Amino acid sequence: MASYIETLRVRSKERIQVIDITGDVEAIVRRSGISEGICLVHLPHATAALVANENERGLINDIIRKIREEFVREGWEHDRIDDNAYAHLASSFIGPSRAFPVSSGRILRGTWQSILLIELDGPRERNVVVTVVG
Repeated sequence: MASYIETLRVRSKERIQVIDITGDVEAIVRRSGISEGICLVHLPHATAALVANENERGLINDIIRKIREEFVREGWEHDRIDDNAYAHLASSFIGPSRAFPVSSGRILRGTWQSILLIELDGPRERNVVVTVVG
């Protein structure tokens, strides 16, 4: 079984921002040379998350709105340390990783599925670890 790992660096500009990394992940899968297997996309960060969903401006705004509604920025115990408890909570519920099947050297995803990094405590640089196994 072959494996390939590459780290993608992504810089956010906003406190909460959704960034489409689909093209970058697909390029890594191509560079891996693996035609059949699994692609794991992972954020080794506690205040960012990953989703697979449509990259449409209205939906992106809705995702950001929902995060702000569900994970308010005040009143959490952790805020005594970093003032970013909402980001830790949102990341915990959304999750830091997504796995995709790889077939014929391409990620299998739905027509409207993009791989979206959700920055929750920006702006900052994030590492996205992409592992392809097959």
